[in-house]
Amino acid sequence: MAEYKGIHGTKIQNYTSDPANPIIGQVWYNETSQTMKVESVTTVGSWATGGNLNTARSALGGAGIQTASLAFGGGPPPAPTALALTESYNGSAWTEVNDLNSQRAYVGGFGTYTSAIAVGGDQYAGITESWNGSSWTELADIPGASYSQSGTGGADNTSGISFGGGPLGIASYEWNGTSWTSAPALNQARSSLAGSGIQTAAIASGGGAGGGPTNYTNTEIWNGTSWTEVNDLNVGVRACRGSGSSTSALNFGGNNPPKNGPLAATNESWNGTSWTEDGDLNTARNVMAQGGGNQGGGNSLSITYGGGTPGATAATEEWTGAGALQTKTITSS
Repeated sequence: MAEYKGIHGTKIQNYTSDPANPIIGQVWYNETSQTMKVESVTTVGSWATGGNLNTARSALGGAGIQTASLAFGGGPPPAPTALALTESYNGSAWTEVNDLNSQRAYVGGFGTYTSAIAVGGDQYAGITESWNGSSWTELADIPGASYSQSGTGGADNTSGISFGGGPLGIASYEWNGTSWTSAPALNQARSSLAGSGIQTAAIASGGGAGGGPTNYTNTEIWNGTSWTEVNDLNVGVRACRGSGSSTSALNFGGNNPPKNGPLAATNESWNGTSWTEDGDLNTARNVMAQGGGNQGGGNSLSITYGGGTPGATAATEEWTGAGALQTKTITSS
């Protein structure tokens, strides 16, 4: 039988700590932990624990990516008990920064942690605020004030699209950095849905029928001009969230049927054609922040934070999708 050296051209090396940049297939012995390890590629995605928010809350808005996120608003809802708090995440810890001008929950958001938009909220608030990296400025209200709508944007706070929302939203509106313009409506009216992508290429999935019992599996793709129905989710959820792009997305958490049904840890991944059940959240929750990566990146690196479990949580979870590098410990059979 061939030895490791004969296959790879080198012996298994000993290290006091894991090597900084191992290559796929590399095997080594860690003298400190007294374990044999190998660098491999993940075959399924998984969620890992990140740093907690400073203030536990649900129904909050979010923007940014896994290593640089922004959390704003939230509850317990509705106003005046809703919060205006804003926190910034650096990939390991959250820091409180300047508050929103208006305290609100069920707020939509998109953009980056230095250039974001907060839109809508409870009590049918149409307020739009823009974040410049240090403070919020109120700009033009969104028409048809609503809450629990989904928002997705571009590289900053100058472009985005908002769709759906309560009490039973079907409308879409595009943002140009200063004002909102009506866009073609969703095919299925719904609130508390998930959305991700960019202004010209977005995906909407799940959601609920306002105050009714129905949870939707419907998925629609936005091409910058119109919405088209595509393959459904495997499980109908509302108060769920999403991240990624219109061709590589996630839908996670929420409530399973009926309305106010059990909290969901469900996570499904979208490959541009269909949804597949993937690694579940560690903590079942709903109305958490929109997952990071909603500037159109794929679903390999996402984040979610806060939400109801059913009480408000400060927990953050970070997603690593299939195909990522991982270091595994080799155990004897």
